[in-house]
Amino acid sequence: MDSLKTNARERALNIFPVGSNGEYDIPEPMIPVMRRGKGGWIWDTEDQQWLDMTMGWGSVLVGHAHPKVIQAAVEQAPLGANFAAVNERSLELAERIQQISPWIEKIRFVASGTEATMLCLRVARAATGKSKILKFEGAYHGQHPEGVTSLVGSDFKNLPQSDDAGTGAPWTLDHVLVAPYNDLETTRQIIESNRNELAGVIVEPLHRCLTPKPGFLQGLKDLTTAVGIPLVFDEVVTGFRLSLGGAAEYYGVQPDLVAYGKGLGGGFPIGAYAGADRWMQAVEESRLPGPNYAWSASTTGGNPISCAAALATLSVFSEPGVYQNLHESGKFLRDGMRNLLEKYEISGQILGDGPLAQIAFSKEPVVDHRSWKRSDRAMGRRMMLELLEQKVFLNPMGTKLYFSILHTREDLQEFLNRLDVVLGKLQHPVESELVSSNGF
Repeated sequence: MDSLKTNARERALNIFPVGSNGEYDIPEPMIPVMRRGKGGWIWDTEDQQWLDMTMGWGSVLVGHAHPKVIQAAVEQAPLGANFAAVNERSLELAERIQQISPWIEKIRFVASGTEATMLCLRVARAATGKSKILKFEGAYHGQHPEGVTSLVGSDFKNLPQSDDAGTGAPWTLDHVLVAPYNDLETTRQIIESNRNELAGVIVEPLHRCLTPKPGFLQGLKDLTTAVGIPLVFDEVVTGFRLSLGGAAEYYGVQPDLVAYGKGLGGGFPIGAYAGADRWMQAVEESRLPGPNYAWSASTTGGNPISCAAALATLSVFSEPGVYQNLHESGKFLRDGMRNLLEKYEISGQILGDGPLAQIAFSKEPVVDHRSWKRSDRAMGRRMMLELLEQKVFLNPMGTKLYFSILHTREDLQEFLNRLDVVLGKLQHPVESELVSSNGF
């Protein structure tokens, strides 16, 4: 067993590209292999304890190994793991989501947020018979080509021209339009100029960690309604995180289609896409093989174990005070981060809302992708790597810090204590080659 512990990093490097299952870009000497988690903490194969500030990229909003979620999954497992059909648990979960968000008329389950956003875009194209999608520069909507378009490239394009860097799909140059987030007037011009080809608009209501300007989301709803195309909210991150009804409830704007994932499953794999019947009719098999039909099926989507876990997760989120505590804890964290920047006289912007936060080392307000990219990215990278050295687990390429409902104020204060150490180090010249990165 000891040899397995000490060799875990080498074994990971031997079998996984750069020792990772995707996107972390942690330097080889620092790569951990995780073994277990509880609440807001995780332990690696060397029994080192880490404060988790990524929480499975936000999928474990309920906290690691929450007893109610684990109990629900364990009770379901002996009854069957998957039927690839509507089952008792998936039916209950669909009805519960509709109860939370009554504007949702129809829903289908998939296995991930990537599938959910991808299906929303396919539904939009099928329902309208048009080919182009509008997204916002710097937004991530999953691993499909449209989801990565204009995300990782290093050069700014003349909008609405998209950037296919990282997509593996050059066709996105012709079928994806890109607008600047928080700029309603430019977005209006792009939509109106392309209304005959545009099938839909997809937006992260909280764009990475950037909050929408007042009126921006409602303006998008008004623009898309005016030209007869669906507005898609990618709520893979914001769903059940900003409020029980997600960003649609929190910001008071109802989209036409919505994608869920991450926090809904309590750490178990799940995704869902839903919306008004007018648009969701596009996946009805009676339309097959017509031009307004989008084929849709998911082998493990709606499996009873994930749905049982999700039902338990929603039950936990529905307990009194959960969202008040998440928002108060988020404010505590962001205020603490801001105070530390002031302590060390470091120029920076504190981003985020609810249980989300991040620092952008910039003197100017950060309101969109380009102002984010103009921040000191090398300093941000160094901060994240130094936090890893302090045994804070996070994604050093990421744009946000996550915490869970099981993170206590003491846990968040511990993060601030470790950040205090790190920001003190940032005042000194970079001495390590580990800082270099092509991260976005």
